[in-house]
Amino acid sequence: MRVLVTRPQPDAQATAARLDAAGHGALVDPLLAVEAVAAVLPPGAFDAVALTSVNGARLLGARPELPALAGLPLYAVGRRTAAAAPAAFGTVHVAGGDGAALAELLRAKLPAGARLLYVAGEERAVDLGAVLAGDGISTELFVIYRTVPAQALAPATVAAVREGRIDAAFHFSPRTAATLADRAEAAGVATYFRHVVHLCFSANVAKPLAAAGWPTRIAAAPTEEGLFDLLNG
Repeated sequence: MRVLVTRPQPDAQATAARLDAAGHGALVDPLLAVEAVAAVLPPGAFDAVALTSVNGARLLGARPELPALAGLPLYAVGRRTAAAAPAAFGTVHVAGGDGAALAELLRAKLPAGARLLYVAGEERAVDLGAVLAGDGISTELFVIYRTVPAQALAPATVAAVREGRIDAAFHFSPRTAATLADRAEAAGVATYFRHVVHLCFSANVAKPLAAAGWPTRIAAAPTEEGLFDLLNG
């Protein structure tokens, strides 16, 4: 299978290497770029830190505020985010791969009155503060990065989809999926993507693709392994 990978680097290249190793072909066209932003750590003490993305985990490791958080328990949305997090934290708790699972884990582990630091990007799939407010958990947001969409599809992607050389596409986030649908329309190739099978992390990721009339399939679990299961199924 020839698979389009649109997630940001360096993850896009890692996914492409895994596709190649499995005997598939990969076309890499990152539709989002990750940029660090200036941020000030909210004052006061925290009882735990939450991370909902690999990008946030990586960038937190380079932040000067990290020593102030050392030793705190870390709550990560999934295994990849936990693996990318700095080693400065104490106990690491890993949720099932999405925001809902992370919220449930936090409810189960943190007592009412706890103060949580939520390290995230400017656009977030889950509002932990709103979700946990009813449980008496105070959430402080610490935004340390943004994702910037590509202005257009790469010429190689446009040519490949026109020529029927893309069989499937991996979709890891609603933002990349929506960006692909928008940029494909702008390039005049949206119709061609109806002949591509779009393999998605979740129903939320699939929404902008389904709205474009593209065929979608949703992974049983919101992980890269789940996408490979769909590809190989």
